[in-house]
Amino acid sequence: MTLHAASREALAAAELRLLELADATASTDELAKLGEELFAVLGLLIEQRTLRGALADASSEAAGREQLLNGLFAGKVSDATLQVLAAVATARWSSPRELVDGVESLARTALLVRAEGAGQLDSVEDELFRLGRIVAGSHELELLLADPAGAIDGKVALVDSLIRGKVSTVTKTLVDQLVRNPRGVRLADGLAELADLAAKRRQRSVAHVRSAVALTAEQVDRLTATLTTIYSRPIALHVEVDASLGGGLQIKIGDEVIDGSIAGRLAALRRNLAT
Repeated sequence: MTLHAASREALAAAELRLLELADATASTDELAKLGEELFAVLGLLIEQRTLRGALADASSEAAGREQLLNGLFAGKVSDATLQVLAAVATARWSSPRELVDGVESLARTALLVRAEGAGQLDSVEDELFRLGRIVAGSHELELLLADPAGAIDGKVALVDSLIRGKVSTVTKTLVDQLVRNPRGVRLADGLAELADLAAKRRQRSVAHVRSAVALTAEQVDRLTATLTTIYSRPIALHVEVDASLGGGLQIKIGDEVIDGSIAGRLAALRRNLAT
């Protein structure tokens, strides 16, 4: 998600309000409801072009935008959701699209904070990452989910059949919403983004590791410690087995790639010979 300066400030203010409300409640159920209601509003904003345009209209009075918001949602969502939406509506956004991006981000944050409070953030991150690998590894599944003619409810039901009883409530809600409102993003990419958001929530960087063979728990711990020392910050490992590497590891952290695989070394050798 890329936001212009005004939208970044608007999102920061709304997120601060959300986190203040989260700190004031000890109920993870209330946070779950907040996230789910924000996702419901997101769906409405995606459908209603006029509404998102009116709420993002910087030329109108903030009080007028808040009044519009209250008229639509007061009594239909919780007070906490209404307060977060008021922070959204009274801020200045660079465009209606970025306002929608902001509401989506806030909904995700609410659910990740809920998982954090319940001690489930680690498992949510792992579930999202593993599901992303499953989807990325199934061309047929990706085609079905990307089909613009396919019924949304059918796509949601298909993914639910894969994860039912296997993931937490937070993961299921995040995945359902990603399928329901992909907003031009492939499901595998969206799941990877969500897994990264969960990792960042824990203030850790994510190392995407491809290994020719499965790593033992001891090897994972040793690699984690090594990367943490190199980058001077906590590192979370997402490990994928890829036999095509031939041997060794390929590690990607942000834009940096550390390629110690046989396939990577052969590719580098071919490039050197061609020059």
